[in-house]
Amino acid sequence: MESMGKKKPRPRRSFTPGFKAEIVELCRRGDRSVGQIAKDFDLTETAVRLWISQAEVDAGEREGLTSSECVNWPPCAGRTAGCGRTLKSSSGPS
Repeated sequence: MESMGKKKPRPRRSFTPGFKAEIVELCRRGDRSVGQIAKDFDLTETAVRLWISQAEVDAGEREGLTSSECVNWPPCAGRTAGCGRTLKSSSGPS
């Protein structure tokens, strides 16, 4: 008997930088919550929040590796939302 209520995981999707930028801009406008925007576009709220954080790093508003730096850093290879590592933590032990 199959268990009811178990959802099949959806396949991993990829999004263009332009699409992510549009979603981030919608969130910054503030007329809808991040959760509502995520729901409207069939995205996870966690992914949208990661895109917002990465956009803040790229704009110099938050510490961390920019998208271009992250592309060239081996532990980040293949990640879509940025590596989430800060420059301080990536430089090794102090």
